Amino acid sequence: MLRAVPVGCGHYLPERVVSNAEFEATLDTTDEWIRARTGIERRHFAADDQKTSDLAIEAARAALNDAGLQGSDIDAIVLATATPDQTFPSTATRVQHAIGAGGFAFDMQAVCAGFIYALANADAMIKAGQAKRIMVIGAETFSRILDWTDRGTCVLFGDGAGAVILEAREGDGTSADAGILSTDLHSDGKYNHLLYVDGGVSSTGTIGVLRMQGPEVFKHAVGKLSAAGNTAMEKAGVSPDDVSYVVPHQANLRIISAVANKMSLPIDRIVVTVQDHGNTSAASIPMAMSVARADGRIKSGDLILMEAIGGGLAWGAALMRW
Repeated sequence: MLRAVPVGCGHYLPERVVSNAEFEATLDTTDEWIRARTGIERRHFAADDQKTSDLAIEAARAALNDAGLQGSDIDAIVLATATPDQTFPSTATRVQHAIGAGGFAFDMQAVCAGFIYALANADAMIKAGQAKRIMVIGAETFSRILDWTDRGTCVLFGDGAGAVILEAREGDGTSADAGILSTDLHSDGKYNHLLYVDGGVSSTGTIGVLRMQGPEVFKHAVGKLSAAGNTAMEKAGVSPDDVSYVVPHQANLRIISAVANKMSLPIDRIVVTVQDHGNTSAASIPMAMSVARADGRIKSGDLILMEAIGGGLAWGAALMRW
């Protein structure tokens, strides 16, 4: 059977690094308060002249370099983002043009779960023969949609982009295959009010800013992420002991730790970058995976479990072997 096999990854972070201390001048908060409640120490913000596509293009180029490929070798791009350059056309088409890719390109919007949704779609398209080599990107400039007077949200988020290249290859149809082995996707619109942006083209005609009921999101995150991760493993016929690393959405260290504990996974098998990146929404998983690949943790043959939850609520998990 055809498998969507990862052959390269890369990431990009804007140059500007914002420490927790910078918020102390304008908010009733401290570095200690932010670290204790989130695990975040710093994050990156895009420059005024940087768009989401600029970050995505750099991540795409890094992934191509890692894979030893050219842009023309890519025949589809799926870009997950909640902060596109324009209402339309898709940010993915900007990346397509910049790297010289062919085929087709489109955006996917599932907020923090966007990369998992994009992976699932890329996997399906490869299995259906729609494309042979797909670049999946998560890219965000959340600094553009934050309320700088709300200490409960503006200290949490950062900007960045990560990319993974998937290639169609034959597998045996077992859990020993390289590539995406299973995915599990969910959403429930009755929780829309827990995490949203209070603007929109057809509602207010404004961009709006992010609003979140943090404690409620936390409660849903732990249970839903654990369930999706377990389902993804069950679909592939593997157990937690088989998983080399979990690469979770980097929202909050307490959520990451609670999910790991609920799934009986030791923290040393969890890739954690939230301290350096903050919550970068759809970009967080591919960036964390790229960091872990670059520092030698994730190696060929490793079984990787990815899981994320975001506004919608939308959540899911994916299991992939490098």
